[in-house]
Amino acid sequence: MTSSNPVSSDLVSSVKEELKPMNSRIGELHGLRSEQFRRIQSLKLDLQNWRSKVETQAKIYSNELVELKNALNIIEAGQLQPEFQDSITSLQQQQKDATASLRNLGLQDASRDEKAVQEQKINEESAQDIKIEPDNAEISSEENDAEDLVNERNKQGAEISPANAKGEEANN
Repeated sequence: MTSSNPVSSDLVSSVKEELKPMNSRIGELHGLRSEQFRRIQSLKLDLQNWRSKVETQAKIYSNELVELKNALNIIEAGQLQPEFQDSITSLQQQQKDATASLRNLGLQDASRDEKAVQEQKINEESAQDIKIEPDNAEISSEENDAEDLVNERNKQGAEISPANAKGEEANN
């Protein structure tokens, strides 16, 4: 047993000798692991900060785009307003011309004259307080009504004229 004891103690001491470099290597690896863990934590923090900055910039740019879009809409509206006002003025002039033409033909009654004057006043007041809208059906329908009335009166006048001409020939 005494001989087995020295062999086993030699064996144990040789295993211990072999484990010393492994223990030191394990210690190094633990140190490297800790260092890598700190680096990863630092990179995570940097990434979070970068993401926060990017989100802030995206919000700022988004707000700037909204402001620019609103400004552009205001500018476009300002540019369209004079054109729209010119169209209203032109339509009002056409309405006045149609009314004057009907008056000259003697085909418009007094109540229609009063109504036309009232409508003209309303149109002039609304032109001063103009708001740009995509469809201005009211103006186009008034223009169409005036044109239809002129065309109808002209047709009636044309139908009466030949009959009157025959009557005059008979008198002659």
